[in-house]
Amino acid sequence: MKNRIVYSTDPEFKTTAIEPTEDLPKKKTELRLSLDRKLRAGKAVTLIEGFREPEEDLREISRALKTLCASGGTIKHTSIEIQGDHRGKVESWLKKRGYRVKRIGG
Repeated sequence: MKNRIVYSTDPEFKTTAIEPTEDLPKKKTELRLSLDRKLRAGKAVTLIEGFREPEEDLREISRALKTLCASGGTIKHTSIEIQGDHRGKVESWLKKRGYRVKRIGG
């Protein structure tokens, strides 16, 4: 990360490098997998929440899941939404890649 200080009037000012925070390993991150129908006119959406990956990695995961399920979807903050009920496929795919997955709801 770059130092954001542009100018300082303090003659004894010293910059300090900010260490990037280390991402949690996949096995320590627990994803929550659920089926959601709220505010969607009764249409089902498979919802995967709890990702801590960078946005680029989240896009790749979303693209792979949408291809696997042959449906559309989107990314919202730290969650992925896949159109339709694909909990079984998504859960097995994530587990094969080392994620801990917990099903929420029925």
